[in-house]
Amino acid sequence: MTSHADIAMINLDSSDPAAHAAFYAHALGGEITHSEAEYAMITKDGTSIGFGLVPGFAPPAWPDESGDKRYHLDLYVDDVTAAEKDLMAAGATRPGFQPGGERWTVLLDPIGQPFCLCPRPQG
Repeated sequence: MTSHADIAMINLDSSDPAAHAAFYAHALGGEITHSEAEYAMITKDGTSIGFGLVPGFAPPAWPDESGDKRYHLDLYVDDVTAAEKDLMAAGATRPGFQPGGERWTVLLDPIGQPFCLCPRPQG
């Protein structure tokens, strides 16, 4: 018999949990459900993402083929250009290296962690 797990929540390491949560609450349209210096959480549609303080946390270099990649989030958006502009105003930056061409855009969140904006599939 095979048993399958369900994701209870996702927890991400952070150098600034409160600011990290605020950025992703803005990006995803979620609600900040907990915010302290050591730990913050957002929730949207019953799914939660937590951000835990890790002293000395340093994001991965982008690009760095030989480095350790911890994670990255792919976010569907209706308009990549508009979402990029909005998220850059909220603290994201756009690195020069863009391997996705027109398929996706890489941004770095305010603590330097890469994430991608992907066009929402039509149909």
